Amino acid sequence: MSEFVLPPPPTVAIPTTEGGRFPVRRVFCVGRNYAAHAREMGSDPDREPPFFFLKPADALLTGGADMPYPPASQDLHHEMELVVALAEGGADIAEADALAHVWGYGAGLDMTRRDLQGQAKKEGKPWDMGKGFDHSAPIGVLAPAARVGHPATGRIVLHVNGAVRQQSDLTHLIWSVPETIAYLSRLVRLAPGDLIFTGTPEGVAAVVRGDLLEGEVAGVGTVRTRIV
Repeated sequence: MSEFVLPPPPTVAIPTTEGGRFPVRRVFCVGRNYAAHAREMGSDPDREPPFFFLKPADALLTGGADMPYPPASQDLHHEMELVVALAEGGADIAEADALAHVWGYGAGLDMTRRDLQGQAKKEGKPWDMGKGFDHSAPIGVLAPAARVGHPATGRIVLHVNGAVRQQSDLTHLIWSVPETIAYLSRLVRLAPGDLIFTGTPEGVAAVVRGDLLEGEVAGVGTVRTRIV
């Protein structure tokens, strides 16, 4: 007789360049981590420590699969990001030790129901449903740090229907990857399998059904999805 009253959910996992799959525990996202994007969203990046929100692990969309346009929204936005995959966890991780906790990196999209998020902000309510909906995190294949290193520079770009929509460089991150890991580990105990979406550069905008999104983080990988 099973100890569970329901069948346990399947493990969410992301394909890797090495042929295996990376099992996912939690998905953390950093808000407004590029100065130009913070300004386009009406904030002052020079006065703000990093802040975080989460997406469910099963919001990840892999394999270049199509993304269904979400319900309850008329304003779906793209946010192209470098994604960090952790192999080791811990609390109060020193910045100097942070990169030793990283398994690898990937390219991902933080898709956002901007109208729901904006209304929640206006009313002073949580904006989980603007960010954490089904299929809201398309992600490409993960590459191990042993192969791609720890990227601190490099082009990050998103094309929509072949045209450049977002373009920046990882050097423009307000909080670097080791700084982000160290800061987050002072808020929660990190664990193997955690992902961190590190924030998006300027140029976020709406997409509609039929749009093809193709993103790349130089030296790391790509992500692709079509809105259907």
